[in-house]
Amino acid sequence: MHPSRARLQYLGAFTILGHIAFGWIWIDLLPQPYESVPTRLAMASLGIPLLFGMINRDLTSKATIWIFSLASWLQLPMFFSWMYWLNDGNDVWLASVSCMLVIYYHLTDWRVATLGVVAGAGLSLGLTQMLGIPLTEAATRPDHLVVLAFAWGAAVMLGASSANLRRTRLINTLSTMGVMAHELRTPLATVHLMGDVLRNLSQHDLPEAKQKRFDELATRLQNLVRSMNRQIDTQISNAQLIRLPRDKSSIRAAELVQDVVLHYPYRSSRERDCVQVHIQQDFHFVASRQLFSQVLTNLMKNALHALASASNAPSPGDLRLDVGVHHGKGRIAVSDDGIGIAHEQQTRIFEPFFSTLAGAGNGLGLTFCKNVVEAAQGTLSVHSEPGVGAVFMIDLPIPTPTPATSSSHSLTT
Repeated sequence: MHPSRARLQYLGAFTILGHIAFGWIWIDLLPQPYESVPTRLAMASLGIPLLFGMINRDLTSKATIWIFSLASWLQLPMFFSWMYWLNDGNDVWLASVSCMLVIYYHLTDWRVATLGVVAGAGLSLGLTQMLGIPLTEAATRPDHLVVLAFAWGAAVMLGASSANLRRTRLINTLSTMGVMAHELRTPLATVHLMGDVLRNLSQHDLPEAKQKRFDELATRLQNLVRSMNRQIDTQISNAQLIRLPRDKSSIRAAELVQDVVLHYPYRSSRERDCVQVHIQQDFHFVASRQLFSQVLTNLMKNALHALASASNAPSPGDLRLDVGVHHGKGRIAVSDDGIGIAHEQQTRIFEPFFSTLAGAGNGLGLTFCKNVVEAAQGTLSVHSEPGVGAVFMIDLPIPTPTPATSSSHSLTT
C-alpha cells in the first residue's frame, strides 16, 4: 500500500529468511504433519527478484507491480491455503492462515486481496483434489471455519477502513489548500492594479530611462501575478485530486505546447531563451486543455528550477519540449540539462506531499500532473541521471489517426 525501494528490499529479504526459518521450525523444532523443503525453497525464491535494482527501482512499472503481486499471491493465500489443507487444518496452520489474511490485506488493496484469497484458497483446494490428496474432517471443522471467517472479515474491514481514512485525510487537506489558494486572488488583483499604475506612470513626461524602468517593473510585477494565479489554479485543481474531471475536448499537442511556452511567466530573457520546442509529429488527444496547460507549466517550472540549481547559466536548448508519436501513442517530453533527480527519489516523486526541494514546494505538483495524465488514460514517467538532467514523458492514446501534419521542424522560443 505504501511502496518504496527499501520496503521492497525488506520484503524480499524477509521472504527468503522467513521461509527458511519456518521450514526449519516446522521440520525439526516443532514437527508438523506435512512440511516440504522444495516447496519452502520455491516460496523463498520469490523474494529474490525484489532485491534487484531492476525491479525495486521503478515502483510504478508494470513489471514491478506484476512481480510483487504474483509473489505476494503465491506465497500468501496460495501457499498458506495449500499448507492448511495438507496439515488437516491443525491449530498451527489455522493461526498461520489467520495471520496471513491480515498481512495480505495490509500489503495490497482490499479488493485485490479479496480476489486473491478466493482464487488462492479455491485453486489450492482444487489441486489437492486433482492430486488425490484426501481431506480429513478436521480441515473443515465448523469452529475452524468460524475463526477463518472472523479473521477474513476483520482483514477486509481494516483494509477498507484504512483506505477510506487515507482518502478522507487527503481530500480534507487538499480542500483546505484549495480554499486558501482561492483567497489569495483578492490581494493579487490589487497587485495587478499596481502594475497598471506603474505602466501608466511610464507614459507620463518622464525621461526615457525612467519610462523604461517603470515599464520593466510593471511587466515583472504582472508576470509575477500571472504566475501566482497559475499556481492558485493548480492548487484548486489539487483540491479535486481524487475526482479530476474527464474533459472530452480534443487538443492538438503542438498547439498546446507552443501556447504554454509562449505564455509562461519567465523570470528573465535568459530563462526564456533556453527553452526550445521540437515538433517531430503532431497528434490530437482528448483531455482538459486547462488542466494539461497546468501540467506542462508545472513540468517547465520544475525544469527551470533544476537548471537554476545547476552551476552553469542556462543556454539555448537546455530545456526542450518534444512532441511526437512513440509506439502508437502520442508523446510530449519535457527534458532539461539540470541537476537531475537522485535514483532513490525517482520512485517517490509522484507521491503526495513528497518534494525534492527541502523547505520549498508542497509535494503536490507532480502528483497533480500524474493524476491529470492518468485521467486522460495516459502515463507520466521520468528518466533521470543525477548531474545530467531529467526527462518527463507524457504518453497519451491517440483516439483517431491524425492527418499527416508530421513534417519535422523545430521551433525555438
